[in-house]
Amino acid sequence: MKTSTGHFRLVALLVLCIFTVSSSLAKSNKAIAAWSPNHKTSIFNVAKVKATRTASLKASARKAELRAISLEAVDLFYKMQLQDSGLNEKALEYALLGYHRLLRRGVLRKLTILSICDFSQSSGSKRMYVIDVRNRKLLYRTYVAHGIRSGSTYANSFSNRPESYKSSLGFYVTRNTYLGCNGLSLRIDGVDRGFNTMANQRNIVIHGASYVSERILNKYGVMGTTFGCPAIPEEMSKQIIPVLKNGTCFFIYYPSKRYLARSSVLNG
Repeated sequence: MKTSTGHFRLVALLVLCIFTVSSSLAKSNKAIAAWSPNHKTSIFNVAKVKATRTASLKASARKAELRAISLEAVDLFYKMQLQDSGLNEKALEYALLGYHRLLRRGVLRKLTILSICDFSQSSGSKRMYVIDVRNRKLLYRTYVAHGIRSGSTYANSFSNRPESYKSSLGFYVTRNTYLGCNGLSLRIDGVDRGFNTMANQRNIVIHGASYVSERILNKYGVMGTTFGCPAIPEEMSKQIIPVLKNGTCFFIYYPSKRYLARSSVLNG
């Protein structure tokens, strides 16, 4: 399959980070093993030195990874001309970081698609973005609803609890489709521990809805809300859901300090 130069460059940088850490650890361990007993260094101290060096090298590798992701986000943002799309540039950066972390875990089956719901924007904005990361192309930009108890125009309260009727932040992996009371619907697995892992128990799915439309927005001045599902315009669901199904990365973003500090995907 054809891979873009930018994508290849990022992968190369990440591989270099891993190689550098592995190489440095090997050299460090050899040096420690070569110490003579005359140094009177206890086994405990040797282990402590190794642990400190390992932690330092891992921190350096993480910084290099974050730098590579940041550069990739900037490249993607401007090549796709997203400056006037309303998408928060940090949302894209965090989305790419999580996407690559999930790639490494091997939980994504369709590697080309990354979807972002930018809940830093109002529900009256087209705040859902479906991106082809390989070909640097914005496939869809549309409306997406949030949970009724997350807020009115803006979502600012989130929960993983059943019957909270709130949206859940974080990364999801899409599953299979089915036909339900809302027509074509898409199951999603929450993979951000403590933030969205109750998605299946809560019946959180992506589906189309008549109350997510410009008609509703113009009539009532506010978009319809859900019991927690990221619902999209009914007329778009048959186009978007087939693209998203079967193992793509789906990210719901909000600049929550708690989420960004504790996300098991972003900080894993």
